[in-house]
Amino acid sequence: MDRRRSDTRERIRSSAMQLFAERGYDKTSLREIADSLGVTKAALYYHFRTKEDIVVSLSEELRSGVDEIVRWAESQPPDNQRAAQIVIRYSALLHGLGKDMMRFWTENQAAFRDLGVGASLRYQFRELGDLIAGPEAAPIAIFNARQALLAISWSLAMMGDLDIDDETSNAAATEIALGLVARITT
Repeated sequence: MDRRRSDTRERIRSSAMQLFAERGYDKTSLREIADSLGVTKAALYYHFRTKEDIVVSLSEELRSGVDEIVRWAESQPPDNQRAAQIVIRYSALLHGLGKDMMRFWTENQAAFRDLGVGASLRYQFRELGDLIAGPEAAPIAIFNARQALLAISWSLAMMGDLDIDDETSNAAATEIALGLVARITT
């Protein structure tokens, strides 16, 4: 895919996520997405035929990013350094995808469920938690590992009303998550 097409797809996805987060998935049309970008609906169709295609493309990007973290983690010894790196990589992935996307996922669970992308993401989330906690981890260690991942997720989904830039939010959430990971002995 050439760079210009890729940039246009990113602009469409970003605008759609912002509109979905502001208005709700069901109340946002492709026409409104096209209008927000100053393009025709036909131009939008060239990249995405439906709203569902936009959401699925972002979900695939997240799943692919998590799969990459899992592959990396499985190639490393299960220790505190690996656990910390999983958190750092997860934070970079989510913050790279953006606040609007995370807010959309949080506020539009019905659409998420209907599109069938939620179950696989939950499985991946649990898999990351298990990798952070390490083999034969006690349930409380897995709990802390999942809470670390949630700290990062919630920093995007629930903190949009705070006057904090993304870099500060990312750093603070990662620090909290690493503090939770430090409680886990592997």
